[in-house]
Amino acid sequence: MNNFKIDILFVLPSLKAGGAERVISFIASNLNKDKFNPTLIVIGSLKDSVYPTDNLNVLFLEKGRVLHGIPFLFTYILKNRPNIIVGSISHVNRILASLCYVIPKIKLVGREASVSSIMRKFADTKGKINIPFFRNYHKYLDAIICQSKDMANDLIVNYNLPERKIHVINNPITEGLPHKTTVNNVSQKKKLITIGRLSKEKGHKRILSALSKVKFDFEYTIIGTGHEKPCIMELGKKLDILNKIKFIAHTKEIGQFLLENDIFIQGSYVEGFPNALLESCAVGTPVIAFNAPGGTREIIENGINGFIVEDENEFIEKLSLSLFKTNWSPQQIMNSVEKKYNKNLIINKYEDLFLSLSKS
Repeated sequence: MNNFKIDILFVLPSLKAGGAERVISFIASNLNKDKFNPTLIVIGSLKDSVYPTDNLNVLFLEKGRVLHGIPFLFTYILKNRPNIIVGSISHVNRILASLCYVIPKIKLVGREASVSSIMRKFADTKGKINIPFFRNYHKYLDAIICQSKDMANDLIVNYNLPERKIHVINNPITEGLPHKTTVNNVSQKKKLITIGRLSKEKGHKRILSALSKVKFDFEYTIIGTGHEKPCIMELGKKLDILNKIKFIAHTKEIGQFLLENDIFIQGSYVEGFPNALLESCAVGTPVIAFNAPGGTREIIENGINGFIVEDENEFIEKLSLSLFKTNWSPQQIMNSVEKKYNKNLIINKYEDLFLSLSKS
């Protein structure tokens, strides 16, 4: 590897549609190539890739599970000896943490995806191996990237991790999103959208419960896959609104869908840093989100780019207010996130962290 640059190895389970996949591939592709020599190892398959990596050295292991890619990953690391290794999500970070005894001079960085102590309440632990080392893997990492302040506080308070290891770096707004210029006519059928995996912590059921009580006509698009889909469909049928719901598994046109909808809805009980919500604001589409730990409260400015609500009744109230009475400015919505999460700002934070680790 090039001795004049900092060699960084990023590790992803796949390049399928997802927050970690989007952010890590984006960061790796946009690092200053005069200072850094990035490589991306993807455990999964090239055919599943949905994110561009044209100007990046990428190795696809073509494995169905992270576990099956470990031998090649370890061999690659021992042979090439990068200066820094960046894990993208908790189960990858656990594997990388186990390297601490083999390659002590390589700096290990873990990027966390959610508020760990709360996500554990939603996790399915059936059949999983309970190993103390893996439960406490954070302490073997040299640095931990948290996407939000709530994530950082959780690791410090509930996992007794030193603040010096914790680095809050929000997710960036990626490029290529369309920009909304006008709001839809109030007489039209209201178009609502949620994007994200179909799992319990995402709160789709409380969204459906609230939508079943609104007094206006609507179309609700849910983009994503997950094991909760049958339950969501069953509830939609029970509430007699299934005919108003459109399910879409995957799409490369997220920006266009956000552009065409009136309101983005988030029902989550916990978040890391909600990428789809951020993208909705970046497009100019306002958001209604239930209050939850994670990055939502850092993004939403009430009355500027959306509303945060505490319960179902307030959800219905703010949704109706947003659709029929609030004079939203798409440009103001876009500006509210661009000033805090633009590409250059976030990339600089990653580069500063990598530079500091290389000197320690």
